[in-house]
Amino acid sequence: MAPIAASRQQFDEIPTVVGIFSAFGLVFSVSLFAWICCQRKSSKSNKTPPYKFVHVLKGVDIYPENLNSKKKFGADEKSEAKNKSAMPKNSLHLDLEKRDLNGNFPKTTSKIQSSPDLQNSSPKHFTERKKDSVSPDSLKSVTSLSSEEKQDKLGTLFFSLEYNFEKKAFVVNIKEARGLPAMDEQSMTSDPYIKMTILPEKKHKVKTRVLRKTLDPAFDETFTFYGIPYSQIQDLTLHFMILSFDRFSRDDIIGEVLIPLAGIELSEGKLLMDREIIKRNVRKSSGRGELLISLCYQSTTNTLTVVVLKARHLPKSDVSGLSDPYVKVNLYHAKKRISKKKTHVKKCTPNAVFNELFVFDIPCEGLDDISIEFLVLDSDRGSRNEVIGRLILGSSAEGTGGEHWKEICEYPRRQIAKWHMLCDG
Repeated sequence: MAPIAASRQQFDEIPTVVGIFSAFGLVFSVSLFAWICCQRKSSKSNKTPPYKFVHVLKGVDIYPENLNSKKKFGADEKSEAKNKSAMPKNSLHLDLEKRDLNGNFPKTTSKIQSSPDLQNSSPKHFTERKKDSVSPDSLKSVTSLSSEEKQDKLGTLFFSLEYNFEKKAFVVNIKEARGLPAMDEQSMTSDPYIKMTILPEKKHKVKTRVLRKTLDPAFDETFTFYGIPYSQIQDLTLHFMILSFDRFSRDDIIGEVLIPLAGIELSEGKLLMDREIIKRNVRKSSGRGELLISLCYQSTTNTLTVVVLKARHLPKSDVSGLSDPYVKVNLYHAKKRISKKKTHVKKCTPNAVFNELFVFDIPCEGLDDISIEFLVLDSDRGSRNEVIGRLILGSSAEGTGGEHWKEICEYPRRQIAKWHMLCDG
């Protein structure tokens, strides 16, 4: 029984020893924590606050300095007074010694009018600066001139001309174009191709392939025109039109080159040529010309007979001075097109004779909600046809268009013809 009692006493002494050691450990940790806090407070009061990043303003550079040394950005007060006159207006002076414990700068109200530098500054310095500086107006003029020069330069076209006497053929080789402007603002490039027409008859029209995303396209394409006698070469003119292909809208016209062949000798062989590309010259006169129209309304059959008779004094909308006009006729009911017709194309004439008749069925009784639109267009193979002039006849039309419509309503079954002035399309 004695050894059992001794072991019980040893087990009872273990908790007391553990409690004593834990108490000593707790006291030691609390004292250590208090000592660390005191050291941190004393270091904060003695040392300069750590460098704090400041938002860098435009034109101001902030460099970190030694944390243990008490320095300013402007050094001593004497050097500050000397440097104030040399410092620019917009410069920023930072004093790290004036910051609080958190590293923030105290708020100060600056009085600009009481600054001695501004009072002592003489107006001579400002006048001298104005003379040396460049005015913004002159800068604008220089930039505008340079931009205008860039816009005027549309590039250069290189080509060659040759006449084959054995085959009696006129040969044109379109070699390349250099320095074309960018027509696509997003990709800053173009998709150029060239259309060539032999004037004045415009019987021969050709075009090159489209070269993607280039401002210096190298086409190197040869076109041979047969059946042109050498004696007629002097009377011809070559018209090159440089375009940029656009998949989603009308192709952009970059410029054109016009080459009269008068005085050019091709008997000695191939002739290499280059010409500057210029802006397209669309020669439009103030008047759009006139159109002779005959109308007849049949009230019994509820039909309208339209005869396109003649056109005269059509403007010179092409570089050759001659148009290939035709007329499109559109019938509208309540501002909705319900029918359309068109005449044949008349080649190379400003005074075309059509004499073509069209009969339209009217979907309602009377002509109150009916109107007719005439579009005179210049046929151009390979591109979109250009509108020469436009005419509208109807109850709400003004001028001769309204008068003509009123007459056919008052006198049905009578053919009434009138000349009408065309307006801009």
